[in-house]
Formats: sequence, structure tokens, C-alpha cells
Amino acid sequence: MPTRARFALLTAAFLWAVSFVAAIVALEEAPPLVVVALRLMISAMCFLPWVFATGGTKGIGVRRMGELFLLSLVGTSLHYATQTAGLQYTTATNASLYTTTGPITILLLSALILGERITTRKAVGVLLAVAGVLVVMGSETLTSFELGNVKGDLLVLVSIVMWGLFTVFGKRITDELGALRVTAWVTILGAVTMAPVGLYEARSEGFTLSILSLEGWVAIGFLGIACSFLATLLYFVALGMSESQKVGVYLYAIPPMTAVVAALYLGEAITPNLIFGAILVISGVALTERG
Repeated sequence: MPTRARFALLTAAFLWAVSFVAAIVALEEAPPLVVVALRLMISAMCFLPWVFATGGTKGIGVRRMGELFLLSLVGTSLHYATQTAGLQYTTATNASLYTTTGPITILLLSALILGERITTRKAVGVLLAVAGVLVVMGSETLTSFELGNVKGDLLVLVSIVMWGLFTVFGKRITDELGALRVTAWVTILGAVTMAPVGLYEARSEGFTLSILSLEGWVAIGFLGIACSFLATLLYFVALGMSESQKVGVYLYAIPPMTAVVAALYLGEAITPNLIFGAILVISGVALTERG
């Protein structure tokens, strides 16, 4: 994997790790689907100048635009909405455990759809990274897993499968149109579909933008600019330079990074579990990369 791809993925993983803290701040002041709609609208505004400067839909046929629309549903609007809705019916512990299946989903789907080989190194690397994430979570988190949150668990799992499909099909389109164009249109189309949903929720709950504090706006702005805009763009840039299986495994870097961010920002302790788990994750990523 090129050094530029590694740097892009590590930066994206870090921004997504920080997003958990930003999301907590945003959700204290605004309904979940409103937050999703606002972050996508802010991200779309970051892409619009480039889209207009490059001729809008020039060079993109109706069929390709339809594919980009479906990709935006799977990877932005429906993915975010399903995941957010799932978190309302299940525990954060359950959700965090299910996210470990993301790179495995990508591994299997890329083999079935793109024909990428699942080598022994890749398989062992993914398992090693999974073990690292579980170590970071610790025994208390694992034992607090609850089986009674079926509705929420299924919604979170569906959102993870959607991200796997988003990565695999996004790889194919990115190879043809380029990372910037794909990310721009996926984000813009996602914002268009989520805007009326967010507006409906805001009216239903009596929410207005005037309620948001400066801290709330900063959190939503970070989610839109740093996460939905920059991190997603970097993810697609890396996807254009490497196999989807090798790109997907970098998602395992998010839990250790989140733990470090929580330690620095929220004052949570850096435990031996975090250090040892992070070493396993890094080792797993490196092994998969060389597979």
C-alpha cells in the first residue's frame, strides 16, 4: 500500500474516532436525524464549489448518476439513519461489538463481488485486529453485552453491512470516476435525501436551529467538515490506491484511537488493555496490508 494511502486512512480513522465525542455533544442538543441531515448538508456545501467549477454532471451519464444515487443511499443517508436509529434501541456496548464485523464484511463482499483474494495473511491479520479491538474494550464491556436489544442490534448490523457494500461498490466506481468526484456526488445526493427527513423530525419534535449553542454548532460542524467531508474523501482516495480488503481493515484502528481521545478529552484512564490491544490492532493491520 502506498504511503499516501496509509496516511489518508490513519487520518480518516482518527477523525472518525473523534466523531464519537462530537456526536455525543451534538445529540445532547439536537434529534439524531436532524444531526445526520445537518452534517451531510454542511459536507455537501464543502463539495459544491468544486462540482460547479468542474461542470456539474458533465461526463456522468444517467446510468452512472443512478449508481451514485444508490451508493449515496447505502453509504450516507440510510447508513447514518439506520445506525442512529439502532443506537436508540440497543446499548453502546452492543453497537461497538458489532462494528468489529465491518472489515470482515468488506473482506467477504470484496471476494464475492470484486474477486479479491482472501489470503492466509489477510485472514490472520483481520482476526488479530479483531482480537485487539476486543482487548481494548476489556472484559467489563464484553460481559455487559445484552441479548434483549434485538431491534436495535439488527439495525446496527444492517448499517454495518451497508458500509461494507458502500466500500466494495464504491471501489469499482472510484476506479472509473476518481475519488473526489465519487465522494462529492455521494455526499451531495445523501444530503438531498436526508434534508426532508431531518426537517420532518425537527417539526415533529419542535426543534429549531436557534436552540443550538455554539458548542453544538462546533460539534455538528466538525461532523460535517472533518468527518463526512474530509475523512470520507481520504477513505475513497485510499480506496482508489489499494484493495478494499486492505482499506477496510484500517477501521479497526478507530476503537483504540477513540479510547485515546476519550482519555485526553474526557479524562478516561489509559489502561494496559488499551496499549496491548492497540499493538494487536496495528499488527493485524500490517499483516493484512502485506497479504
